[in-house]
Amino acid sequence: MEEYDFLVIGSGSGLDVANAAARRGQSVAVVEKGRLGGTCLNRGCIPSKMLLYHADVLETIERAGEFGIEATVDNVAFSDIVRGVNEEVAEDAESIRQGLESSSDHDLYRAEGQFVDERTVEMSGGEYDGERLYGDTVLVAAGTRPGIPPIDGIDDVDYMTSRDALRLEEPPDHLVVVGGGYIAAELGHFFGTFGSDVTIIGRRPHLLPDADEEVATEFTERLADRLDVYTGYEATAVSESNSEVTVEARPFSELETQPYPEPESGEGTAERVTATGDALLVAAGRVPNTDTLDVSAARIETDEQGFVETDEYLQTTAEGVWALGDVIGEYLLKHNANHEAQTVVRNLFGDELQPIDYTAMPFAVFSSPEVAGVGATEAELRAADRDYAKQTYRYEDTARGSAMKAEGFVKPLISLEGEILGCHIVGPEASNLIEEVVVAMKAGTGTVQDIRESVHIHPALSEVIQRAFSGRFTRGGHDHDH
Repeated sequence: MEEYDFLVIGSGSGLDVANAAARRGQSVAVVEKGRLGGTCLNRGCIPSKMLLYHADVLETIERAGEFGIEATVDNVAFSDIVRGVNEEVAEDAESIRQGLESSSDHDLYRAEGQFVDERTVEMSGGEYDGERLYGDTVLVAAGTRPGIPPIDGIDDVDYMTSRDALRLEEPPDHLVVVGGGYIAAELGHFFGTFGSDVTIIGRRPHLLPDADEEVATEFTERLADRLDVYTGYEATAVSESNSEVTVEARPFSELETQPYPEPESGEGTAERVTATGDALLVAAGRVPNTDTLDVSAARIETDEQGFVETDEYLQTTAEGVWALGDVIGEYLLKHNANHEAQTVVRNLFGDELQPIDYTAMPFAVFSSPEVAGVGATEAELRAADRDYAKQTYRYEDTARGSAMKAEGFVKPLISLEGEILGCHIVGPEASNLIEEVVVAMKAGTGTVQDIRESVHIHPALSEVIQRAFSGRFTRGGHDHDH
């Protein structure tokens, strides 16, 4: 059995910690069963956002007529676009592999690892089959995989996950998407822009259920102008015939414990939805890879969903074992995993332990319209019985927004003392505009005055942020000035 100072399972953000250990002279082992670089590089944010930018370009051209510009698209080399993106991603993953294999500071094990004891991993597959590794310090950074809900017939039909969809070299004629989160929103937009008919079936009342409700509602309405969107429905059965997949769905209630009654003749008490297409994408959330790792053998505790339990320093319940990234389920975002990696580095090699700080953790959805947010949603503030004030300010009411014929709004949420509690955006450049609020919440005093009193370039789009934090806020239906 080989013994190391530091052992990491997963080659995403965990590599940041492995490199820090190597720089300090520690012996380091990296166990990775797939391509190097983790989910983000190979199957997530990098290829998806590269592809989505092509959709944004096409959408911009198609809108040219709104600005008095005649433009036509003569050809779309869809397969070339997809192949080019995936080739670039593969090259980046290969570069990481070559770097690790040529490094005298790391040992790379291309195999699947499974815990067999405390800080001890046995590998399966390839040249290392059956070999065991031990680490004085172990980092679990093995990520998640697509979750497949228990839909009747799902094992008997040909369906895609997001990984497959990102490699599809021809847009489907009709894509049916099961799921209503950011993957459904982004890939539905992508394939819809490139000519597919798209049907999205989501269980919650609106798409993007983790976003602020007002933002999610506008987003759902806007996307429904382009795609067939059924929210509040749960996919219950799928079947395949003549290369077409049919999805049956029923109204969904989170409180439902018994099957919906069949409607009596002539009554619509249990309306069903049926969607048939030549491709099915299942985008119904993610599940952690802790089961395949058998973390219980290492005395690593998990929550009821299987995510690794950690303390505020990102230590697990097993001595000498740390965890970060999607596998702990705090925020399934690459920038959060990078942030957690920095915390683990500080705690492993610093003078004293420092708790992870999730203050002002932003998110963005690169669909059309774009969505971004940071901090508390209005529903969360209401649930916490927190006093707050809010307002919404529309893009169209700024000079730049009007020139762009932009639709959308910025919605700040503040305390009655003026502290920024959250901000939510739906509209162009939302992912960039939110950063001003993130910085104010994280680095400044975090008050409405930080943004209101900062000089904003006129007539830049950022004026929509300044104006959203100015003027009259409402509290419980009453005007409230700050």
